[in-house]
Amino acid sequence: MAFDGSWKVDRSENYDKFMEKMGINMVKRKLAAHDNLKLIITQEGNKFTVKESSTFRNIEIVFELGVTFKYSLADGTELTGSWTIEGNKLVGNFQRVDNGKELKTVREVMGSELVQTYTYEGVEAKRIFKKE
Repeated sequence: MAFDGSWKVDRSENYDKFMEKMGINMVKRKLAAHDNLKLIITQEGNKFTVKESSTFRNIEIVFELGVTFKYSLADGTELTGSWTIEGNKLVGNFQRVDNGKELKTVREVMGSELVQTYTYEGVEAKRIFKKE
């Protein structure tokens, strides 16, 4: 699958505004802008394994398409939701546990880049990753 591989964050678009909307304080936003996030994604059928490593944490998430699971963002925000495939996109629909608001995440390989788009309360941000 096109998502398989090792991806390192290259740049972000509107990420600070997105984090602000999510309620993340300025100090954490400044740190997150330089988190050196790396994703290692592997897929076996409907099962995905994503290893995240950054300045703040190293975790491994295993999920199956269409199956609801719990996930905590690096700042501690807890989410529940699931991933589905829509065409060539991996689409995550999540709900915050604390306030019930929706967070949508879309991962799409475009050329040699993995573009991860977040949408929360009308604010859209992108993190663009390069394959290592």
